[in-house]
Amino acid sequence: MIRIGILGDIGSGKSYVAKNFGYPVFNADLVVGELYKKNKKIFNKLKKVLSKYIYSFPINKDEISEAILANKFNLKKIVNIVHLEVRKEMNIFLKKNKNKKVVILDVPLLLENKINNEKDILVFVDAKKSDILKRLKKRNNFNQQLFDKFKEIQLPVDYKKKKSQFIIKNNFTNKSVKKKIEKILKKLNK
Repeated sequence: MIRIGILGDIGSGKSYVAKNFGYPVFNADLVVGELYKKNKKIFNKLKKVLSKYIYSFPINKDEISEAILANKFNLKKIVNIVHLEVRKEMNIFLKKNKNKKVVILDVPLLLENKINNEKDILVFVDAKKSDILKRLKKRNNFNQQLFDKFKEIQLPVDYKKKKSQFIIKNNFTNKSVKKKIEKILKKLNK
């Protein structure tokens, strides 16, 4: 099985690119959303370390946001708790798809939380900063302060780019992304 990890800046279109590969995708953001809705264990752990902010189940994303904005250490606490479960869910996904030729890992903190292994093929999604900002500002829940906090815990974009075997320039057109993905898959299947 070839594991392809998708890297890139926040809002660069990683999930969009991941879906376009046409193979099973592990989308960590969706998994986190489900964990907040259904996982009482995560709720209890977060409530214990962030009792001033987390008080309702299912976990309300506004409570998470408030905790992150209140104190820069809260984001690390949240990540430490949530990523353990994300890793477990990813392992279940990998077992379930063990007979697939390729799987895609769309995990925002893939390198930061050392979720990848050295055999993973890393694909960096590169997009213009101006395009990214335009797209982010269109999101209903965009918050510049939260965005800045998340940027603080991420490795520099240039580092991720250097670690990647492939770079996809995302100009947010379907045709160009699909063409680049085809090239990558061709090289991997040689």
